[in-house]
Amino acid sequence: MTTTTAPEASVLDHRLTAADRCDSCGAQAYIAAEVNGSELLFCAHHGRKYEEKLRSIATSWHDETARLHAAD
Repeated sequence: MTTTTAPEASVLDHRLTAADRCDSCGAQAYIAAEVNGSELLFCAHHGRKYEEKLRSIATSWHDETARLHAAD
C-alpha cells in the first residue's frame, strides 16, 4: 500500500485541487484512496470517518489534510 502524507510532501506533490470534491458530501477533497481500481475522494471529516475501514482494502492512500493547518 502506498501512503502519501502532506507533512513530508512538497507543494509540487499536492495533486488535489478545489475542483476535487468529497464523494460523501461535496466539500473540498483532501484525501484520495484507490480501492478496486477506482479513486475515492473525501474531505478531511469523511476521510477520517472511513479511514479505518478503507486502509485495509485501499491500494493507495493520499492525504493532504495537513494543508488545512498550513495556513495557520
